[in-house]
Amino acid sequence: MTATRDQQQVVTDSGLPVEPVYRADQIGEPQPDPGTFPFTRGIYPTMYRGRLWTMRQYAGFSSARESNKRYRYLLQAGQTGLSVAFDLPTQLGLDSDDPRAEGEVGKVGVAIDSLRDMEVLFDNIPLDSVTTSMTINAPASVLLLLYELVAEGQGVSPDKLGGTIQNDILKEYAARGTYIFPPRPSMRLITDTFAYCQQHIPRWNTISISGYHMREAGCTAVQELAFTLAHGIAYVEAAVKAGLDVDAFAPRLSFFFVANPNFLEEVSKFRAARRLWAAIMKDRFGAKKESSMMLRFHTQTSGASLTAQQPLNNVVRTTIEAMAAVLGGTQSLHTNSYDEALGLPTQDSATLALRTQQIIGFESGVTATADPLAGSYVIEHMTDELERQARELIAQIDGMGSAVAAVEAGWTQEQIADAAYEYQKKVESGERVVVGLNRFAEDKALPVPIFRPDEQVAREQAEGLAKLRAERDNAAVLAALAELRGAAEGSENVMPKMREALRQYASVGEVCGVLRQVWGEYRPEVRL
Repeated sequence: MTATRDQQQVVTDSGLPVEPVYRADQIGEPQPDPGTFPFTRGIYPTMYRGRLWTMRQYAGFSSARESNKRYRYLLQAGQTGLSVAFDLPTQLGLDSDDPRAEGEVGKVGVAIDSLRDMEVLFDNIPLDSVTTSMTINAPASVLLLLYELVAEGQGVSPDKLGGTIQNDILKEYAARGTYIFPPRPSMRLITDTFAYCQQHIPRWNTISISGYHMREAGCTAVQELAFTLAHGIAYVEAAVKAGLDVDAFAPRLSFFFVANPNFLEEVSKFRAARRLWAAIMKDRFGAKKESSMMLRFHTQTSGASLTAQQPLNNVVRTTIEAMAAVLGGTQSLHTNSYDEALGLPTQDSATLALRTQQIIGFESGVTATADPLAGSYVIEHMTDELERQARELIAQIDGMGSAVAAVEAGWTQEQIADAAYEYQKKVESGERVVVGLNRFAEDKALPVPIFRPDEQVAREQAEGLAKLRAERDNAAVLAALAELRGAAEGSENVMPKMREALRQYASVGEVCGVLRQVWGEYRPEVRL
């Protein structure tokens, strides 16, 4: 006999069994109110009653000029924060005219080669009245300093700047691949950034410790929790070892998670993450400030969940994911556009993605009370179980020495690859249903407008670089780069020397090139 649906075993994406019914005896003690340790129910007492999350749509393409137009349009449409996507050459610290950048300039984000491009990117956008998130990792410190210099040109004091750089190199080695330097000097650059911002840009979030890309690469919700927080532990340990006081820098740490369609598990994941991080900061690092124990996070809906087949279904997926993020207590949210499985979002699809957030925020009623799913038997049980399993995985990583050691050994990468393989097998067998892909498919394709970036951007960027090098004071640039080399070879903070080189209009590629020469480049071990 075939089992009926109510007799079949159901599991979440992480393999947590889901019971047909949950009861009071399956949950632990009630959690303290929102805004109190361990912050399971949220980091603020009234959450969205006081202020909605920041609606921050990720955007960037082609040239700085074209991206600036999109940013200004989104701000006029009601977006409350900027989120910058950089092209691959910029993410890898390469100038647009570098032979290794050929074919990639301006394709998946905006090309930034120097302070001149950054000035165009934020033209007529007052940096003291918006917050900006920049998805950049290996050269994150470079782009942050360019942002500070643009603000200086606008007459904006650095202590007025608010925003976030991703600056999370460990997940690049683990899942994403836009690394430049080996792990140890990369960790130094991150702690130098912590120290610099503590002194010069105090409101800036110096790192966004990211589970998003590891989850998009195929890991489970439990692994996303454990790997992300283990990376957070590694960054805190490195900063403390560099002599920084934990309560001086920890309040500026932030996190970045995905929201997947598995609604109940995702809401529980966010609650478990807050509780687990609060305990880590208090018990492991002796943090005294409550702000050091608060896990503040940005969420992006899942790009991997979007399908090119029946792309309008992605509107529904994104709405479910966004609601999970809101009910889970996110501080900032990006909603993917329905056409992103086909290409960069059009202006119309980006607007619809923003409207999705606005409808949740202003029409759904879920923002009227903090942690509205608290006390749900299934949510409380899943929160406990996700925390328990994540603790076990973090302990396993501790046993290897650290998250850095786990990445250097290739262990984290193997775990993600194995989880991705298991998930794909379930999709291909039909065990994991994807509507429109392996069930309820249609032969007829819906015509969807495709946005295509300007193909002339590579030529324009190369011409701009040639003009810049002809007009700048090249003697001053060379002197500043020599000073940067000296700092990188020694132990002083490299940020001030880097800032001076960029102020003299040294290019991103030139600055990163100096660090490449001193620190070398990371080459992953080939594992057979």
